[in-house]
Amino acid sequence: MDLGIKGRRALVLASSRGLGYGIAVALAREGAHVLLCGRSGETLEANCRAINAEGNGKADWIWADLSDENFVETVTAAVQAKLGGVDILVNNSGGPTPGTTQDMTSEKLETYFFSMVLRVIALTNVLLPSMKEQGWGRILTVASSGVIEPIGNLALSNTLRPALAGWSKTLATEVARFGITSNLLLPGSILTSRTDDLDGAAAKRTGKSLEEIRAVKQAAIPVGRYGTVEEFAATAAFLCSQQASYITGSLVRCDGGAARSV
Repeated sequence: MDLGIKGRRALVLASSRGLGYGIAVALAREGAHVLLCGRSGETLEANCRAINAEGNGKADWIWADLSDENFVETVTAAVQAKLGGVDILVNNSGGPTPGTTQDMTSEKLETYFFSMVLRVIALTNVLLPSMKEQGWGRILTVASSGVIEPIGNLALSNTLRPALAGWSKTLATEVARFGITSNLLLPGSILTSRTDDLDGAAAKRTGKSLEEIRAVKQAAIPVGRYGTVEEFAATAAFLCSQQASYITGSLVRCDGGAARSV
């Protein structure tokens, strides 16, 4: 299927690795001009070389840290310089440290609120006017399955990610008439370095082996395995496509059926 986004300009946050990079690759393979951003210039440069070598779309990169108070200004300037505007915005951020509600200090809560919620919303607000003017746009926000089914020992994530769900749904109703969609994409257990970190932390906390932790988790997933970045990224690319123009205000799960809610 041709997703109808050849030549579209896409900004993908936190795309030096994992889900963000996977989404950038998927969009570029559809012919989009993708701007990657993150905190590792060397990795981002290598990512762009790999994408550009495929010869489908085009990739550029910038150094940008969501925890930096100048993040929005840095990214906005780069968007204008390298893309000349943006048609597709993929909001993505790294997950917070594991822990219980008792571990969730005011300092940690404030720090991650700024990087996971406030700056995502602030950047979107800055980029929205040009989408409205051109009458087309895609805003896709990557969150967590903890939005609908809180995950044990991830109290910070369970607290902050749902804020993005409410925001994304509200935004969708406000911008739909401009040809702009706003959706939330929830990953389940997708095999990334973040998953490695969380499984490793669970093994350390419980005294079990990594293999035991993963066996239990995979047994609870109806498809019986972790998802791949490619599977998740393909879902993201479709939600950013021309064909997905009637899908907005939605919460889409890519979790192998793991969530028990309807």
